[in-house]
Amino acid sequence: MYLRFEQDALTLMQTFRGMAERIVAVSSQDVYRTYGILWRREYTEPNVPPIGEDAPLRSVLYPYRPLAKNEDDPKYNYDKILVERVVMSDPDLPGTVLRLPAVYGVGDKQHRLFEYLKRMDDGRPFILLEEDEARWRWTHGYVENVADAVALAVADARLANRIYNVGEEDAPMRAEWVESIGRAAGWRGEVLAIPKGELPEHLKSPTGYEHDVIVDTTRIREELGYEEKVTREEALLKTVAWERANPPAEIDPKQFDYFAEDAVIEKLKRTKDKWHNCPDAS
Repeated sequence: MYLRFEQDALTLMQTFRGMAERIVAVSSQDVYRTYGILWRREYTEPNVPPIGEDAPLRSVLYPYRPLAKNEDDPKYNYDKILVERVVMSDPDLPGTVLRLPAVYGVGDKQHRLFEYLKRMDDGRPFILLEEDEARWRWTHGYVENVADAVALAVADARLANRIYNVGEEDAPMRAEWVESIGRAAGWRGEVLAIPKGELPEHLKSPTGYEHDVIVDTTRIREELGYEEKVTREEALLKTVAWERANPPAEIDPKQFDYFAEDAVIEKLKRTKDKWHNCPDAS
């Protein structure tokens, strides 16, 4: 479940060779080429969505290395591509790989919903997204549903030497995703798409949003009979309740500079032709 580095995988295979019948390794969809493009780590043609398991992977390793504080930072040597190579290349210990999506839900250490939910609970009348991000699509998966996929892969020995994408069948635009969180939270505000140059500094992202990261999950559905038991609506209700009861231990107030966000809206109100509501984004 927690193979982050090549050495993790090497140690795992060395330890269980001759003992286990098969290894089921949890990977990530950040192995695909589009992900490297989003993080400005490579400049090539993106994957054509929906991205199947045989689609091209990143050509540049260590996607988070530029964010690492030093060589001891886990971001420095993290790469699921190297993990997959080790797990899938051992002739004596077959492997199965599950490429997970953006997983959300109870216990989420990354608190994927928090930046939106805090604004909603703080009574903000609007949430700002950069225009490209508002239209961007990314495959998600609720933690209980993802766990079911892992269990299916573990239980079927016929799956040796197979790779599977895991995730929800549809990937809504980011604006639609935030609106879905709002409905679960009982929020009545608006999601606004803002021109990139008008965003306040604390909302600017180092990633690009020119290309969608939508994966094809047909293989796991057809070969394993996988389907989501928890609907997105129910999943978001559960996640919102958990997030409210378990906010991050540390919150950076600079990331919630409402004064700067209000200033953007006031400026754009004076030039209404430069902004629009997200549901009408084209």
